[in-house]
Amino acid sequence: MRGIWDRETVALLLLAALMPLALAWLWYGGVEAAGRLALTLLVSGLWHLIFMLARAQPPSFAGALTALAVAMLAPEDLGIFRLVMGISFGTVMGELVFGGWGRNVVNPATITLAFLGFGFPAAPWPDFVLPVAWAAIPAAGLGILLGVISGRIIAGALLAALLAWAIPGGAWPASLEKVLPVAWIGLVLLVCDPVASAATRPGRWGNGLLYGALIALFATGWDGGAPVQITVSAALLASLAAPILDEAAIALWRARRHRALARKTEDTSWLT
Repeated sequence: MRGIWDRETVALLLLAALMPLALAWLWYGGVEAAGRLALTLLVSGLWHLIFMLARAQPPSFAGALTALAVAMLAPEDLGIFRLVMGISFGTVMGELVFGGWGRNVVNPATITLAFLGFGFPAAPWPDFVLPVAWAAIPAAGLGILLGVISGRIIAGALLAALLAWAIPGGAWPASLEKVLPVAWIGLVLLVCDPVASAATRPGRWGNGLLYGALIALFATGWDGGAPVQITVSAALLASLAAPILDEAAIALWRARRHRALARKTEDTSWLT
C-alpha cells in the first residue's frame, strides 16, 4: 500500500500481463468470443457501479479480470439470462459483499464458474486450441516479471506435473495430457490470483502443488469430466485451501522460532 502500489496498480499490471492470453483467445474465438467478453464486462461493470453508489465503494479494474476469466471458461450455450445470473452471483457474493477485490476469500471468477457448472451441468464446457494455451506462457512470465503472479505457485504446479509424468514411468496418462493445456490456462487466470492464492512462501509452493495434484487426480479418476470442468474444480479447492496452507506455514515458522529462542535461552542460562 506504499506509493503507487495500491489495489488498482496491481489490477492494471495483472491485466497487462494477461493481454497475450486474452488476445490469443479473441483471435481464435472471433466475434463470438468478443461478444461474450463484452457481456461479462458489462454485467461486472454494472454491479461495481451499483455498489459504488450504494456503499461509496470505488469500482475496480479487477472486475475486468473476473470478466475475462468468465468469458473464456464459462460453459457454452447458456443463454444471456443464465450467464448474467452466474456473473452476478459470482461478482456480488464472491467479491463485492466482502468490500471489493483485495478483501475476498476466493477468486470471484472461480465462484462464478463453479456456480454455472453445478447449476447447469448439461451445458457444454468450451474447448481451446493449443495456441491459446501457449499464450498463457508469456502471460505468466509477464506476471512474474511485474510482481503480480507468484513464481512459486507456478513452480509448484509444474513440479506436480513433473511428478505425474515421472511416477508412471515417464509419460502422462492420455486423460491427463488432454487436460494439461486447459489446466495451464486456469493456473494463470484463477489460481495465481494474488488475492485468493496463498501469501507465504511455503504456502505458495503448497498451493501450486495442490492444484497440480488435484488436476492429476481428477483427470485420471473423473470419468466424463471436461478439461475446463476439471480445471475449475481443482482451482476452487486449491483456493479454499490457501488460508490453511498459510496457517500451517506460519505455525511451522513459529515453532522453529520458539525452538531457536529456547536453545538461545539455554545457551545463555549460565550467565545468570
